[in-house]
Amino acid sequence: MLNRRNLLQGMAAGASAAFGLSLFPEQLLAAPMSSATPMRGASSLSGASSSKRIIFFLQNQGFDPATCIPEQMKRCGSLAGVKLPEPISPLEPFKDRMHIINGLHGVHTSPSHSAFFGALGGYRGSDGVPPSGPTIDYELSKVLPQTLLPHLCIGMDSIENMMTKPTLATLSASGAGQPIFMHSNPNHLYQMLYGGISTGEIRRQHEARSNLLNQIELMASAGAESLPAQDRQRYGQYVQGFRDINGLRGRLETVADHLQKFAPEVDSRYTKPEFETDWHDVLLDLGISSLISGITNTLTIGSGRGEIFGAWKGLGIAEQGHNLGHMDQPGNPIWIKIRQYNSRMLVRIMEKLESVPEGRGTMMDNTLIVYTSNNADKQHTNGANWPVMLLGNLDGAVKTGCFTQLDGKRPINALYTSLLHAAGAPCDRFNMTEQLAKKFDSGNGPLTEVLT
Repeated sequence: MLNRRNLLQGMAAGASAAFGLSLFPEQLLAAPMSSATPMRGASSLSGASSSKRIIFFLQNQGFDPATCIPEQMKRCGSLAGVKLPEPISPLEPFKDRMHIINGLHGVHTSPSHSAFFGALGGYRGSDGVPPSGPTIDYELSKVLPQTLLPHLCIGMDSIENMMTKPTLATLSASGAGQPIFMHSNPNHLYQMLYGGISTGEIRRQHEARSNLLNQIELMASAGAESLPAQDRQRYGQYVQGFRDINGLRGRLETVADHLQKFAPEVDSRYTKPEFETDWHDVLLDLGISSLISGITNTLTIGSGRGEIFGAWKGLGIAEQGHNLGHMDQPGNPIWIKIRQYNSRMLVRIMEKLESVPEGRGTMMDNTLIVYTSNNADKQHTNGANWPVMLLGNLDGAVKTGCFTQLDGKRPINALYTSLLHAAGAPCDRFNMTEQLAKKFDSGNGPLTEVLT
């Protein structure tokens, strides 16, 4: 007879083998955790004129304002006629679609090395502390047009970290104590998204994992009644994770013919990466393909996975992890390489979306990219300044081609309130009570400087 702990341990081990889930029995027993975003019904795939999508790209170690604000800009104004700083120079042709914001704050998130879930949640975050509420990316996934997988998170790190911990939850959450895991092994993610339409070894592994997950769900569903009432809800959330995974697989199989057009080609970068940047690049390809195919409309990218690690040996950078955060970013050739690499990724996203017709324009016309850091302006920070760079206008809802300098009295929550307004879900505040706002927010509602 299996007792409760042994049963959970067995299922956790099975999930880890089948789906790359980094779940530990001790964590499962200590707090309710979700291994996947709760799924909702599918709407139409790519091509709907009402489609909107949002992408969050968070770089760890901070985002120094000097690496994104043109030298001659001291106050709000147009970006036309000015030259972008070298770290973001690949974005020069896209200045008319850019909005640089300086002067937001996140002191209430206590970021230090990282604000973790607080970076997108707008609440206090710390290493090992579970989320205290939903994050903005998840909330937006609920109000944007619904898709097969409303929210996809991908995380980029050193090759060692991505292999040993193929999934990790540090940035996104669907609610208090319910983190959303980001995928870091492109082989696992490819099998999840496109395994059902693949052939050869990828298809065989997909079928093996699918059969195992179905068996685990059946076994898990049958085991809940014998648990004490206080554990039943916690256990039920874990079981729901398997249902979500199996349900997503079934929905993807119903649109197999459609997905055939968008699945990236699998090459040696997947199975024999020379550097971690090989996996970074193919993870981005999978994220882009999930947007273009219509699988998802909300993508969160964690470069450094919300922690203080990260490596870019493929760029010729020997230093990695925590040491990078102790280096000044302005004028630093190492950080110029990293930031330019990020900027080229942003360009790839925009160019791919721009190439796909949608409604009376292209997919990029209905898209917004939010680029920032999970710990404000630098590694050791109090969060007093949290620079953000926006790309795209979400079907005309966001002002572009400009720089906005704020006075440091409005929090990142105000930006997130603005994003909800832009997505068609207006609110006065995001994750901030009136009592907290009296101390940390000088205004109310969205940022008028951001919305059209």
